[in-house]
Amino acid sequence: MRHALQALRAIVLRELLKFGRQYGRLASALVRPLLWLAVFAAGFRNVFGVSIVEPYDTYVPYDVYIAPGLIGMVLLFNGMQSSLAMVYDREMGLMRLLLTAPLPRPWILFAKLCATAVLSLAQAAAFVIVAALLGTVLPVWGPEFFNIAPMVLLAAVSAALMLGALGLLLSVHIKQLENFAGTMNFVIFPMYFMSTALYPLWKLEESGAGWVYQVARVNPFTHAVEWLRFALYGKDPGISPWVVLGTLALCFALASWGYDPQRGFGALTKRPGAAA
Repeated sequence: MRHALQALRAIVLRELLKFGRQYGRLASALVRPLLWLAVFAAGFRNVFGVSIVEPYDTYVPYDVYIAPGLIGMVLLFNGMQSSLAMVYDREMGLMRLLLTAPLPRPWILFAKLCATAVLSLAQAAAFVIVAALLGTVLPVWGPEFFNIAPMVLLAAVSAALMLGALGLLLSVHIKQLENFAGTMNFVIFPMYFMSTALYPLWKLEESGAGWVYQVARVNPFTHAVEWLRFALYGKDPGISPWVVLGTLALCFALASWGYDPQRGFGALTKRPGAAA
């Protein structure tokens, strides 16, 4: 156990140190959601407020509504960027060296997942602070802070782990860095735009976008955003936690299976000339 915890600390610390040397990474991670908040939301500030729906007790401006979705955006893009880092480490040989450590392979992958989640949460916290400076008031800064903080933290950690596990799973199938652009187009953008990050489900149903409404209902990212949104107001998120945790467990299990030397990445025995 001591050896396993030491490895976990070393992997997380490595990722934090690497992140600390990449000075533009935090800025680039914040530019995208802040543009949505400061520019896009400014034009639609009073659009949302047609109806009072859970978890809100009154009308809310649009920037307040999309804030949980933008936090989810930070977590989503960092989780996907972790898959890019995994592919890079694999091409450079660092990942193969790490996976030969005398520890269970799922534990090593779990350590990478924890490192991804820590970086995601740090970037999300930075976004929340900047958003508050821009005037987006969230309940987390109010008198109910100590009551809702544990629920918000649990929701954010679970979402970060789920999206990191998804990135881990994608790294099994992304063979080259050049293929990451396809991941952006076919995974990240559909997950984000077909969710409740930018508009509520009832708006989709009301507008007649039936198939988008149905996809958004089963999208795990929708449930991650809704869990975070309801946690900010201390409300019951329904089945969202179970969907997020179930997706986390499934993605991590499939990633561990994919990184098995006999099945997925590293299946040297199946490659021509491996015996030589």
